Amino acid sequence: MDAIARPPVTQRALHWLKKEALPLLVMLGLLAAARDTLANHYVVPSGSMQPTLEPGDRVVVDMRAYGLRLPFTQHALMDVGAPQRGEVAVFDSPADGTRLIKRVVAVAGDRVDVRSGHLSINGQPLQQAGNPAAEQFGTRTAQLGLDMGGGPDVDGVVVPAGKLLVMGDHRGNSFDGRFFGFVDADKVYGKAVAVYYRRGEGLEWLHL
Repeated sequence: MDAIARPPVTQRALHWLKKEALPLLVMLGLLAAARDTLANHYVVPSGSMQPTLEPGDRVVVDMRAYGLRLPFTQHALMDVGAPQRGEVAVFDSPADGTRLIKRVVAVAGDRVDVRSGHLSINGQPLQQAGNPAAEQFGTRTAQLGLDMGGGPDVDGVVVPAGKLLVMGDHRGNSFDGRFFGFVDADKVYGKAVAVYYRRGEGLEWLHL
């Protein structure tokens, strides 16, 4: 009985690439695009947002919150909202491009004062009555870390159009807008939604 001729190795490899590898690469590309434009995660590198966020926390980031972007770019396809006071946002530092996570404390037109780490917006203190370590941003409450002081004071600064002021909740241990200035509102990477993993405690869901 004659042996059945088999295609050359190169031909078989090309057939496998077309049948198996190419669809896999397409799927991986689609997943990467979805991660870049729909949802992602961020690992907290420092204690600048304590006690809200601890170093090593893993945070879900909603990439659609402030606009749908062309994958792998900052080009906006659709504007769906803008960062609001009290939200925790992920963005690239205007100082050196490092990706940071901070709280949006003031938006365009706001007049900002900071004294010993405590905020006043448009002349209204945000400090909660009876709780000096908490500030109220509408329905959001931010617990502050003041064990290292309040950091630099701010005196009557007005946020320009199209800009945001961001600060860390650990006011005396945060490299934030008091040092590097304002952040472009339309370049914010996404909104931090919740902590889904806390080092030492494991999986959980802590809404921000």
